[in-house]
Amino acid sequence: QVQLQESGPGLVKPSQTLALTCTVSGDSITTNPYYWTWVRQPPGKGLEWIGAISSSGSTYIRPSLKSRTSISRDTSKNQFTVQLSSVTPEDTAVYYCARSRVLEPDLKLDEYDYWGQGTQVTVSS
Repeated sequence: QVQLQESGPGLVKPSQTLALTCTVSGDSITTNPYYWTWVRQPPGKGLEWIGAISSSGSTYIRPSLKSRTSISRDTSKNQFTVQLSSVTPEDTAVYYCARSRVLEPDLKLDEYDYWGQGTQVTVSS
């Protein structure tokens, strides 16, 4: 059974950098052909795809977030991380990590087979 667990600060000040880590168990993040993905849901809104890192280490970022977002991984710890800089209150959301079988920025949920439970991040001074 694959399990994903998000971790990171629950409160971030505006203009700071948010860093969240997803720890994966039950599978290696280098196993083909999966994509390890970050998704968020702002309050009262739908899911938004942030980006993904493939099993080979290639990264894909939502164009509107590309200038301030990076995704990386630590294969020795079986973790992948998202960093979002210059955060504003509009970045307040529940952040999820997930695994998909294909690169799926349109969030066709059938392509996602495992999700973390989500972690609330609030951007506020």
